[in-house]
Amino acid sequence: MNLDIIAQLVQILKDAPDVGAIEIRRGLFGAWSSVRVSKAGPGTSTGQVVVTQAPASHAATPAPSPSAGAPPSAAGPQLLEIKSPMVGTFYQSPEPGAQAYVKAGSRVNVGQVVCIIEAMKIMNEIESEVGGVVKEVGVTNAQPVEFGQVLFRVDPHG
Repeated sequence: MNLDIIAQLVQILKDAPDVGAIEIRRGLFGAWSSVRVSKAGPGTSTGQVVVTQAPASHAATPAPSPSAGAPPSAAGPQLLEIKSPMVGTFYQSPEPGAQAYVKAGSRVNVGQVVCIIEAMKIMNEIESEVGGVVKEVGVTNAQPVEFGQVLFRVDPHG
């Protein structure tokens, strides 16, 4: 793991007070394979963000998708939100041309990967913290997102 990545992880800890732990997993020959960032503290969920390396071509050639973008509308009290845990670029699929992880009408489970957010050339798999049916996708493929921006609205009773 190079020092730039470690510096990015430290910055995440500084910028997000709800982040409680970072777990680094090593792969073959000592190379890192993934990093798990966990939320902590009283009253917070146990959602996680897994950071993994992906081919650089994903960022260079994002695939447009008409099904991913519906403008966000006011969520009813029954809809839960999946928000971006970081600033970056939203990708709805693991690689260009691949099927989206989820779209409106898809059923999601806790821990299921719902999208990727690229931040500083690192592809971050975003896992759902809720289960239910996706009612809205708040961003389009390859769109920049902000920390805390709503990515999906999920009906837990659907």
